[in-house]
Order: sequence, then C-alpha cells, then structure tokens
Amino acid sequence: MTLNTAQRRYLEAMGIDVFIARYGESRVLAVKPENPVPVVLTYPPAVDPALWEALRGEVAACTRCALHKGRTQTVFGVGDTAAEWLFIGEAPGAEEDRQGEPFVGRAGRLLNSMLQAIGLRREEVYIANILKCRPPDNRDPRPEEIACCEPYLRRQIRMINPKIILALGRVAAQNLLKIDTPIGKMRGRRYEYPDPRVPVIVTYHPAYLLRSPKEKRKSWQDLQFALRVYRESE
Repeated sequence: MTLNTAQRRYLEAMGIDVFIARYGESRVLAVKPENPVPVVLTYPPAVDPALWEALRGEVAACTRCALHKGRTQTVFGVGDTAAEWLFIGEAPGAEEDRQGEPFVGRAGRLLNSMLQAIGLRREEVYIANILKCRPPDNRDPRPEEIACCEPYLRRQIRMINPKIILALGRVAAQNLLKIDTPIGKMRGRRYEYPDPRVPVIVTYHPAYLLRSPKEKRKSWQDLQFALRVYRESE
C-alpha cells in the first residue's frame, strides 16, 4: 500500500509517525505508545537506484555535442528522486560546472529561499537543467545542444514522475513545452508536460531575479499559483 500526502497527514494527526526508507521495500509506522506494535506497509521504490546510477553514468560519459570538450564535469541534478516537485533550469554556470551541482552560488541561495517560502527544503525536491554541460561564457544553449541533452532529461522526468514541474526561466520553459511564447505571457498559466502528464508552471529564473529584484513579487505569485495547482493534484 502506498500512502498519499492526505493519508500521511491523517496518520500524523492521529499521532502516528511515518518513517520512509529512501530505497527500501516498506514504510514502517511507529504507532501510539499504548499500541506499540509497528505496522509495515510495503511499497515499490520510486526510482530503481541501479537504473538511476546507470543514467548518471551515461551523462557523465556523454560526448554527443561539443560542450563536453570544455566542461569540468557534467551537472546531472540534485535532490530526492522520489520528489513530488521538480525544478528545471537552463544550464550550468561556472560554479555549477566546478561543483557538479545545479543552482549553487547566489542563484542557488535565492532558489533555496523560494523553496522555503512555500514550505519546501532543497533536499525534498529534485533540481535539474535543460543542459547537463556548461555553455561557454554562459551563453544561451543552442538548439542542437538541447536536442542532444533532451533524452537524458526526459528519462529523468519519467523516472522521478513528479506531481508538478516548475520551469525556471524562458529557456527552460520554451524548450520543455516546445513553444516560443514570451515568459511574461507564460506566467499564471497551467501547462502540461506530455509524458508522463505532469502540470508545468513557469516562473522567472533566480539569476534574473537577482538582476531584477522588483520582479520577485511576480515570482512569489507564481509560487503561490504552483502550490494551488499542486494541491489540486493531491
């Protein structure tokens, strides 16, 4: 039996603690002291760790486009592979290329604050990019580079199977949704990723918000909208 969010909240309201094994075969519920017998509910792991690591290895060894020649390392993604929230940005920058993790530095700290504003922690979501390698001088990704990386991201989305995707910035949104609509017109609308069918909400990239702090209010509106869409899917 798999517990959904509403069921977990109901059990917690009853004073039942829910312990979830990251890649295990069961959930163990430690019940109230007056009834100390644990209840074990089996469930399938969200992502097969062997398949996930195999995909990570494919990305690390990728030479499909010229970007591999200048990278320090690939930036596969970070977070919980059982996450219900998936955040997708554009491409690694210089610091991400050095550390091998997306959204570090000032943009990463702002993203962390955005997550906290809607009650999430970085460890509870999954964060990835359209590209797995850094474009030189942080230029926009080229169509052929995106085409080479797209199968990797598509497989990540299928394996994680999130309940909602947030596209961070114009490049991520337009390429994820296969449209050329300006980001200002994409905000406040519910899109859908086709396979698996997942709602997609568009907001500004944290790096853009650092350059244009007056737009943070709009980003907060987008996050509130995403929360409403997410709750509708529960």
